[in-house]
Parts: sequence; structure tokens; C-alpha cells
Amino acid sequence: MGLYGVVVTALWAMLPAYVPNNAAVLTGGGRPIDGGRTLSGRRLLGDGKTWRGTAVGWAAGVALALVLRQLHAPASNALGVALPDFPLAAALALPLGAMLGDIGASFLKRRTGRERGAPFPGVDQLDFVIGALAAATVAAPEWVLATFTVPVVVAVAVITPLLHVSTNASAYLLGLKEEPY
Repeated sequence: MGLYGVVVTALWAMLPAYVPNNAAVLTGGGRPIDGGRTLSGRRLLGDGKTWRGTAVGWAAGVALALVLRQLHAPASNALGVALPDFPLAAALALPLGAMLGDIGASFLKRRTGRERGAPFPGVDQLDFVIGALAAATVAAPEWVLATFTVPVVVAVAVITPLLHVSTNASAYLLGLKEEPY
């Protein structure tokens, strides 16, 4: 598979993991997952991680994966790439893992003394990717091995931070985020 095929495959396979955190931001609050609890004087997660945002983000990612399942054959033909289909287990696990990865990063941020919205380079850009791939590996290991070849993983590792920075800057300019990173 050439560079074009690798990049298209990486974007297609990761779309259900890319969407959840963006959808969660649009929900506008709700009850915090940590219920205000603290550990060593710091919040476990903070007000930015809510039950509603997590549920809406996961549902948006699952819905997108199910749409992509329906578009698999026509998209493969149109793009000239044998795109991976999403088994139901992967369609459920990728967005859930993305949300859990982001929640885990919030926990790490609080433990390292970072406040909500403070940058955590590297972690901010790849936390949800690690969570998504870990969850998908548990739920659909054969699909992950067939889809996420070394070139595709490298493409995800390069593309994701670029997408993360550009979408956050856009959300900031639209007034949806308080910080541009």
C-alpha cells in the first residue's frame, strides 16, 4: 500500500475515535464523573469530564462507525483503497476507548498538578488514540492487527497531533473552547 492508501486508511479507521471528544465538548457540561472527589487535595478528573459528555461522545463515535460500515464498499471504490470495514466490536470499542483515554489523561494531568485546560504536550494529542487502540485490541484483536499495520500506526501518530492542534484552534476561534490548544 502506498502513502496515499496508508493515510486514507489511517484517517478512515480512526474517524470513530477522532469524533467523540469533539462531540463531548458540544454537550455543554453536566455532572462531573468524579463527583467533585479529590485525591491528595486535587480533583480526580475535574469539571471537564462529565457523564453526559462521555455518553454523547461515545454515541457519536459509534454512530459514525455504523455509518462508515454502510459506506465501506462505495467509499473503497471511490477512493481506490481497500478500506477496513468496522466489525460491531470495533465500532463500539474505538469511541469508548477514545473517551477512556481522554479521561485517563485528565487523571494524569491532575496528578501532575496541571489544571483543566493546561497543556500536556504529547499526552493531549495521543491519549485518546492509545485508549481507542487498546479498547479495540481487546474487543476486536484480529481487526486491529489487520488494520493498524506499522505504516498506518505511524501515519496516525503523525496525523493525529496535526488534526488535534487544528481542531482545537478552530474550536477556540468559534468560542467552543477557552484555550487554543
